[in-house]
Amino acid sequence: MGDALSRLLEQRDWLLADGATGTNLFNMGLSSGDAPELWNVTEPDKIRALYRGSVEAGSDIFLTNSFGGNASRLKLHQAEGRVHELNRIAASLGREIADAAGRPVVVAGSVGPTGEIMAPMGSLTHELAVEMFHEQAEGLKAGGADVLWVETISAAEEFRAAAEAARLAGMPWCGTMSFDTAGRTMMGITSAKLADLVEKLPYPPLAFGANCGVGASDLVRTVLGFAAQGTEHPVIAKGNAGIPKYHDGHIHYDGTPALMAEYAVLVRDAGARIIGGCCGTMPEHLRAMRAALETRPQGPRPTLDQITAQLGPFSSASDGTGDTPEETRTRRRRRG
Repeated sequence: MGDALSRLLEQRDWLLADGATGTNLFNMGLSSGDAPELWNVTEPDKIRALYRGSVEAGSDIFLTNSFGGNASRLKLHQAEGRVHELNRIAASLGREIADAAGRPVVVAGSVGPTGEIMAPMGSLTHELAVEMFHEQAEGLKAGGADVLWVETISAAEEFRAAAEAARLAGMPWCGTMSFDTAGRTMMGITSAKLADLVEKLPYPPLAFGANCGVGASDLVRTVLGFAAQGTEHPVIAKGNAGIPKYHDGHIHYDGTPALMAEYAVLVRDAGARIIGGCCGTMPEHLRAMRAALETRPQGPRPTLDQITAQLGPFSSASDGTGDTPEETRTRRRRRG
């Protein structure tokens, strides 16, 4: 395969992705309610530092600062006319850091949801969603992104629109959904439904999986759900660093580097090949994850009891794919 991510996947059993974007930027001074994408222009050195922190911690892939870089989200900041510019600069800053890394590092152009509800439940049509995603994709492509990274999606219709936009842009892509509602996305998609959707797309992603969600335990259980479908696509896992808690006037994620190291090994053993963190995941977490993945041998697929013993309890009894919580639990134990 000609693209950078496929080449790395051919050479390696697992790849380390990056950690949080928002959490790190807030620590650098970003204010709540501000558009992080504007920092690509006003604070480029801080964006370089964000990217460099992941690379120096051992990431093979990092995401650009463009999660909310579509016209719908930027309209909230009167910047809907700057989609191409902000995405291009997000990717070009990433290209600069990746090219100086001294090893192959993939620049993944982050593409988040539009923030609107897709038709027929909402007013966002497939055609308009494709147009918005395509505009963003062209900016990321112009800036030198290796791959589009569609993330935190909750609706199948939006996932399909992003896939069509990637095809129009001639870009390889990856796609993840956020399973944050009793093992389902906000719009009711289960891990099994996403695996089935990926198989049926006319322009499928290079890899797919889950990001964000509730906590590390839930995300590993979701990856078990992907593996149970027998998918041959590489699976992505980007779990939050623990659970968010309000402390001293700000949100703090309670996951330690040691916990995220355990998560990294468990989710690899569950079937993920691209492993990273999401909210709350800092460079120190990534370093611990990389060390654990490099030093601890591949193990058998973990059971639910092993996951909760090492990472803490699930947020819900069911992973969303079974008829009842007990049926789901029994089925997962047999697969383990």
